[in-house]
Amino acid sequence: MLSDIQIAQAAKLRPIQEIGALLGLDEEDLELYGKYKAKIGAHVWERVKERPNGKLIYTTAITATPAGEGKTCTAIGLTQALGKMGKRVTVCLREPSLGPTFGIKGGAAGGGYAQVVPMEDINLHFTGDIHAVGTAHNLLAAVIDNHIFQGNELDLDPKRILWRRVMDMNDRQLRSIVVGLGGPGNGVVRESAFDITVASEIMAILCLAEDMEDLKRRLGQMLIGYTRSKQPVFARDLGVVGSMAVLLKDAIKPNLVQTLEGQPAFVHGGPFANIAHGNNSIIATRLALKLSDYVVTEGGFAADLGAEKFFDIVHGYSGLTPDVAVLVASVRALNMHGGVPKDRVAETNLEALKHGLTNLEKHIINLKKFGLPVVVAVNRFPTDDAEELELVEQSCRELGVKVAVSEVVAKGGEGGIQLAEAVMEALEEENKFRPLYDWNLPIKEKMSLLAREIYGAEDVAYTPRAEQDIRDLTAMGFGSLPLCVAKTQHALSDNPSLKGAPTGWTLTVREVRASLGAGFLVPITGDVMTMPGLPKEPAAKRIDIDKDGTIVGLS
Repeated sequence: MLSDIQIAQAAKLRPIQEIGALLGLDEEDLELYGKYKAKIGAHVWERVKERPNGKLIYTTAITATPAGEGKTCTAIGLTQALGKMGKRVTVCLREPSLGPTFGIKGGAAGGGYAQVVPMEDINLHFTGDIHAVGTAHNLLAAVIDNHIFQGNELDLDPKRILWRRVMDMNDRQLRSIVVGLGGPGNGVVRESAFDITVASEIMAILCLAEDMEDLKRRLGQMLIGYTRSKQPVFARDLGVVGSMAVLLKDAIKPNLVQTLEGQPAFVHGGPFANIAHGNNSIIATRLALKLSDYVVTEGGFAADLGAEKFFDIVHGYSGLTPDVAVLVASVRALNMHGGVPKDRVAETNLEALKHGLTNLEKHIINLKKFGLPVVVAVNRFPTDDAEELELVEQSCRELGVKVAVSEVVAKGGEGGIQLAEAVMEALEEENKFRPLYDWNLPIKEKMSLLAREIYGAEDVAYTPRAEQDIRDLTAMGFGSLPLCVAKTQHALSDNPSLKGAPTGWTLTVREVRASLGAGFLVPITGDVMTMPGLPKEPAAKRIDIDKDGTIVGLS
């Protein structure tokens, strides 16, 4: 089989105007970025907002492993399959960050014959949205330090500045830094840090804002630090919300591209789900639901991260309600959850598979707690044998959920017909969707519900800093915000080495950060980092471009 990038480069793309026409859009509605990319003007929403919504199909996965689950390619392949069945369908995805692209993944636009294209553009600078977020974020950082240098009228405490800097690259060297070194003209010396751009609160705001006015309001509400008398200081106090909004004026518009088989694809926004809320923009999903009969979307990492945050946070701010959840798993990944090392996941080991199925079963149970119909998509690899697939299917049937084998990576939309038919059947089932918790509950009660019900913890422990954070945030009146838990994506627990569905463990909350513009609190658990590092052999070492301008190595 050809590599992902070879498949993408061999594809014959349709002009983006033709893709827009499938949605009822004309050239006046599109802002072209070359032949195959466009942004959609804000005026389109005003024209279509009174239309009924299409059906929202939410794609999530079991806990991530290096063996691969195939969530994004399943979302794209399911879209292609529904297209083959004659359905008016759009897929809504997040934009890839350059950090993982040059770090571990080497690309995040699907795989095999289930991709969104132009793949190289989407994986690299695309339409500049992430750059715009990083620039707006760092403008505020520069203004904060300049304000202190120029007399500090607000009496900001340099030791209590919360606003760090960002860059769209994995660089562990920048997790803890000292700024302002040198002579007096270089500013005030203080400790700071960098986060990856997609962890910026501005990225979360971009994906949660309803329009430009809402975006500006949220930008102004961002908590950037405290005065020496311990009073909160917000971004609006620095007077540059307008400038930040100007930098984001194009980034707020959804990006339109296409699948390999010509279905419309909105790729917009890119928060990580292990350190942010992990879903594409409300603006893109909301618009797609007015322009299509079916919308397939996906959330980052497993159902305990991206899906939970969509159901408990995104739904709360937008009213967007999923009609069905598709849970992606693979035999290889389940083998890893059963204790098999990565280099042996292709071997048949039914005993290990049985142990690994506890992870799948826990995610099924979790999704049912939200009242949704569930369909399990088993992403088939060539090494899977019939006995392994039957064992997975039997486990799903015993839990009362539909299950379908998916071969979209190898066969495109044709390989997802069985899955698409199962999803269409599930859409006829009763939907009793409900969030897990009431936002008005105290912070610790919300954290306990998530820890016990979703992660499977027995208890929650708080460091002294976390205890103080909770007291301070509650006293300031922010205790009724939802929780966006920062947690490892490699396990249901806060310990990435614990595979399967561990029990009897205690979740540790190190601190609680306030993302008041985004409208949530961020409990930091375990050893999760908001600035990832590069692996020993980063994907950057295999990415190249030849003399004809052809990119190789993206996957």
